Amino acid sequence: MYSLASLPLAHALVASSSSSRINPSDLEDSLLQLVQEHHHASLRIHNLTEKAQNEATKKAVCVAELLVEAVNGGVKELVIKEKRTELEIRALTATISSFIQQTDRWLSLTCSINTAIKEIGDFENWMKIMEFDSKSINAAIHNIHQA
Repeated sequence: MYSLASLPLAHALVASSSSSRINPSDLEDSLLQLVQEHHHASLRIHNLTEKAQNEATKKAVCVAELLVEAVNGGVKELVIKEKRTELEIRALTATISSFIQQTDRWLSLTCSINTAIKEIGDFENWMKIMEFDSKSINAAIHNIHQA
């Protein structure tokens, strides 16, 4: 797990133990100190990692909220425009319906006027025929009266 080069204090103790007698409690204290330092370093790294993870989570939530807000803003605007368009369509439909009814009335009046004009033309033609017939009858009576 650890090499002698990565543990200089233990390496020094092992190297010096070969030359002189070392107290076992010093070796135990050194090992305990190494374990404690490792534990503290591990805790610091864990705390830093957890802090970074929390910050990243907060930033991700913020980005997600901004994206949702941006998308919803566009959708909200589109829904408002769609409602306006639907209202305009309803208004135009009512106006078109009114124009259709007015056009039908005008068409009916035009047909009535047309019929009246035809009747006037027919009456005028009848009057001309009657006038011609009357003149013919008058001429015949006048010829009979002279003869």
